[in-house]
Amino acid sequence: MSIEVEAFPRDGMTVVAVAGEIDGSSAPSLQSKILPLLQENDSLILDLNRVTYMSSAGLRMLLLLYRQAAAHNGRVALAGLAESIRDTMEITGFLKFFTVANSVDAALTALKQV
Repeated sequence: MSIEVEAFPRDGMTVVAVAGEIDGSSAPSLQSKILPLLQENDSLILDLNRVTYMSSAGLRMLLLLYRQAAAHNGRVALAGLAESIRDTMEITGFLKFFTVANSVDAALTALKQV
């Protein structure tokens, strides 16, 4: 399955809307599209509302994005995580690295508070 990515500015931050399945075949492409955005901005929001599946390759990609943002004193917010993906990230300890919100609006508010 292909992955769809759309990046756009919103309230001074970059929002990256992702749709599809993030797995071993799509994670490298997604990473190559998102990493340059982190070099331009300190923080970004990943709108994962339309992501239906995430494999360990997707988790590795998220960890790389976190490390890149942290290296520039930035943060990555995850908006709209599916319950199954959120549960996996909670069990594996990945949630502690990210600001997690139910919506892009809530993520924008959370990132602006810090």
